[in-house]
Amino acid sequence: MYAFAHFGKELRQRISDAVGLEFGHRVDFQETYLDLSMYFDARRRQYNGDQLLRVVGELAGPGPFKVVGLFNVDLFIPILTYIFGQAQFGGQTAIASIYRLANERYGIRSTAADVQDRFIKEVIHELGHTFGLPHCHVPNCVMRSSTYVEDIDQKDMGLCPSCRSLAGLAG
Repeated sequence: MYAFAHFGKELRQRISDAVGLEFGHRVDFQETYLDLSMYFDARRRQYNGDQLLRVVGELAGPGPFKVVGLFNVDLFIPILTYIFGQAQFGGQTAIASIYRLANERYGIRSTAADVQDRFIKEVIHELGHTFGLPHCHVPNCVMRSSTYVEDIDQKDMGLCPSCRSLAGLAG
């Protein structure tokens, strides 16, 4: 995973543990600097997720592994007001941002654990898409679509049995 913002050691470890447990793969982190100014849309005051997804894929280069770019900026795609993350369906690359996951953005208190849990769920969700998983209709499956942070809170950290099977993962 490429971290394009500073994420503490505890959060990086929690993400590594959760992703490793869910997908059965080792997770490596690399903090990287990327000048985000060219991906900023001044009119929207947000960063273009489509463009960031592409550049993360270019940084990673070809390979059999999955790559997730982790950000702390407000992401959008042209057809949506904002996104928590995005992925190449069945591809190699995904992005996720912690920016909109704090309740304070919505005038409500939250804890660091709340925000971290949401971010981990989003990372696993976007990685699920890279494994070819569509949105799921099981209410607590991490692959269910999320429009609001409350939607994320209702999900578990992992895939439902049906999604695990679809992704070719054991048990």
